[in-house]
Amino acid sequence: MKNIWQNHDWVPMLLKEIQKPFDSDDYIFEIKFDGIRAVIFASPKKVVVQTRNKKDITHLFPELASIKDLVSKNTIFDGEIVSFVNGKSSFSKLQEREHLKNTIKINEKSKSDPVVFVCFDILYENKDLTNLSLMERKEILKKYKENDYFMKNKYIEKRGKDLFKSVKKLGLEGIIAKKGDSNYLIDKRSFNWIKIKNLKKDTFYIGGFTDTNKNESITLYLGSYKKNKLMFLGKVSMNKRHKLYNKIIKSNLRKTSSFSDYKEDIKYITPKYKCLVKYLEKTKNGHLRQPIFIEEVI
Repeated sequence: MKNIWQNHDWVPMLLKEIQKPFDSDDYIFEIKFDGIRAVIFASPKKVVVQTRNKKDITHLFPELASIKDLVSKNTIFDGEIVSFVNGKSSFSKLQEREHLKNTIKINEKSKSDPVVFVCFDILYENKDLTNLSLMERKEILKKYKENDYFMKNKYIEKRGKDLFKSVKKLGLEGIIAKKGDSNYLIDKRSFNWIKIKNLKKDTFYIGGFTDTNKNESITLYLGSYKKNKLMFLGKVSMNKRHKLYNKIIKSNLRKTSSFSDYKEDIKYITPKYKCLVKYLEKTKNGHLRQPIFIEEVI
């Protein structure tokens, strides 16, 4: 293997996803934060912040440069860049930072609304640590002090269901299950690391669709009523195996938009059909994040 400290051109370990939490003696369980997955290359002189897609975003978060003060040698941390609002991670708040381009504004925001790097793994400390077990790496990570911009993600052993109940009660994003004896698998997805999201459910009206992939699925355009007006909230893919599929594609098309605030070039239908959708959260403008179609609601 190449020296991973010198080679920034790699992707971190990836996660499988399941729907239900579980208990296991073989796993530890952590809170899943809603942020930007990032790997930080830190030395006493320099910090480089890189996304899971190998994009260098160091310039967007100058406050994270302070992490260099925590290390005495070449070190690589894996974690999540998070914006906290009232104790909860806010992805919409983080997006405001992510889209800034003006250096002066970036520096101002780094002081008025600083992010935090929530660290959950260490991959390198003057040598490659990826062949060690997760728990061995966690033990090495313990010695690093926290500061205003660097915190270590806490974990519990065995009791994933209890942690998920707490996360659900607090309205957090979900949990991560990690196998304690697992090595760090660069750019690989396996059941050694598993995410279980705390998804919300709701019913939405269907105001239109597109069928660019009509042999397999169609995209439904969703909305809900506010003061007797259908407001656009997002779109979700639906497989053709659902009975609703034929109802939608055989619907009479409208000449005008079904939505009061959306007028793109799609196929509009009278919003008489409803569907149940899972989603992570609503964005600042009310749109659904990561929606998943469940079923028709009659």
